[in-house]
Amino acid sequence: MNLKWDDLKLFLAVHEQGSLSGAARVLKLGQPTLSRRIAELEEAVGEALFERQSQGSVLTTAGQKLLPAAQRMAEWANEAELSIKKQTHLPEGKVRIAAPPGIAYELVVPLAAKIRRQYSQIQIEVLSGVELLNLGRGEADLSLRTEKPTDADLVCMDEVSSAMRVYTTKAYAAQLPSYPRLSDLDWICWAAPYDGLQSNQELSAAIPNFKPAFTSDDYIVQMAACKAGVGAMILPQGFHHYPNMNELQELDIDLGPTAIGCLYLVCHKRHRYLPKVRLVIEYISREFASLRSVVAG
Repeated sequence: MNLKWDDLKLFLAVHEQGSLSGAARVLKLGQPTLSRRIAELEEAVGEALFERQSQGSVLTTAGQKLLPAAQRMAEWANEAELSIKKQTHLPEGKVRIAAPPGIAYELVVPLAAKIRRQYSQIQIEVLSGVELLNLGRGEADLSLRTEKPTDADLVCMDEVSSAMRVYTTKAYAAQLPSYPRLSDLDWICWAAPYDGLQSNQELSAAIPNFKPAFTSDDYIVQMAACKAGVGAMILPQGFHHYPNMNELQELDIDLGPTAIGCLYLVCHKRHRYLPKVRLVIEYISREFASLRSVVAG
């Protein structure tokens, strides 16, 4: 099967406009011509791509499968067009960053503000979740992960590590014994379906009959509980200089030599040289360098 970009561009236009007539107007093509070209594309694919309805055209299952690849081709075509322009231009377009909730909240959001102040044509989309997204299928452009990738098509662009420490409010800390143990604390942890995450498991292994005082499936809710004095959380030491965390106090509790958190900046090898992606990589790498200096302290 040899699909041409010109045909896929028509396919995307029909999808985006929701009808053949709307796409024909945008493309400045006659509707009969557009209908014929879409029919030829469907013949090449071997399946119908659109279901014609009275209110317009909607994607079939085959059309939904083709859509992500066609959208990626559109991005590449746009980047290729920009790259051959002789005049100087600023990077533009949407960059999707997948990150765990805490990383998205503490690191990516402030970073997006810095990027937008200088590059207003860059749109940042943050996909916050515990599950890994598939960069090969274009589910995100960049991924911040706690485990190094093993896929040969994925490139680790940068990494940073930090000791994991215990944090709480000063008022809560004042109520604790002089040398508190893990079992002395009211713990704030992950709720289902994320209760199997490493921090929960390590606390459960270290504290007999472990029962957290507060759980949530949302990092922001956990952080709010910690700031309200509900209890303590395990957090990366390197993040303590961020505004959201600098009001918390680190407790003098040794979690052991293995309590190290690592963060990897991951990109699919075919995306790493796109100007808009490269720009965001550079910003994140500078932030990683700043974190490394804080940790080295």
